[in-house]
Amino acid sequence: MSAQQVLFDAPGPRARARHRILAVIGVLLLLAALAWVLERFNATGQLEAAKWTPFVEWSTWRNYLIPGVIDVLRAALVAIVISMVLALGLAMARMSDMAPVRWAASVFVEFFRAVPVLIMMIFTFFFLAYNAGTPDSWNPFLAVVTGLVLYNSSVLCEVIRNGVYSLPAGQREAGLSIGLSPSQVRRSIQVPQALTAMLPVIVSQIVVITKDTALGYIILYPELITQARRLASQEFNVVPAYLVAAVLFILINYGLSKVAERVEARQRRKAHTAGAIGSADAIRAEARGGRAPDDAAGDGDDVEVR
Repeated sequence: MSAQQVLFDAPGPRARARHRILAVIGVLLLLAALAWVLERFNATGQLEAAKWTPFVEWSTWRNYLIPGVIDVLRAALVAIVISMVLALGLAMARMSDMAPVRWAASVFVEFFRAVPVLIMMIFTFFFLAYNAGTPDSWNPFLAVVTGLVLYNSSVLCEVIRNGVYSLPAGQREAGLSIGLSPSQVRRSIQVPQALTAMLPVIVSQIVVITKDTALGYIILYPELITQARRLASQEFNVVPAYLVAAVLFILINYGLSKVAERVEARQRRKAHTAGAIGSADAIRAEARGGRAPDDAAGDGDDVEVR
């Protein structure tokens, strides 16, 4: 008997008919909701051709939408690079043999993983505005990048750490058997393999970073949502402006998601690691709110092989 038969009984004719009826009802309800929304938009004049005319003009894309996309990608790229470097250092610190270093890294990760990104952006923005003396034009960008880096480096740190703990115990034992110290084993053997295995999860986190740049509109960072708001104020087409901005975000994140799927498929084919690694969704969930799994070889914080 297969695992599928054990976990799920195939529906009979009556159950299949009931499922089809429920599916049809669900589609009809969805279409009714969509029709109601379109009717409300039409009643307020948001579907008039004049509201959509600016999007066929090059000046709209040159002055609003393209600069917004560029600022989204600029903040995301800087945040991704800094987050990856900081996450690697934090992961090594959280697995360090020195307890004070391990505790300090743990406090940093747990704190910034719990604080909302928007709060960090707002706090950084006002701190820079009143205390740092940086140019006013830089403050929104610096605040967005800082908020993204502090949160996502903490999440990526846990992704890397969970990847190390998911490796077979033999990896660590083999390194120790040839005279390497625990830190050398992590640096030379475990972390490189964990980075390779966790690459699909890391790429998925890049999608999160890109989407979260939209929070910068609160502090007037000129990303895509801010530019859509400016366009709506200029052309009085609020709904079309935000719909176009949403479509652009969907296209950007869809492209990144397809990259993540390709990387994950390629990693499954190559199978670089010596053992099974947890699924991307499970490890991402552990990185954001859970704990790393216990290491079967005693690779946790409390047990060290010396």
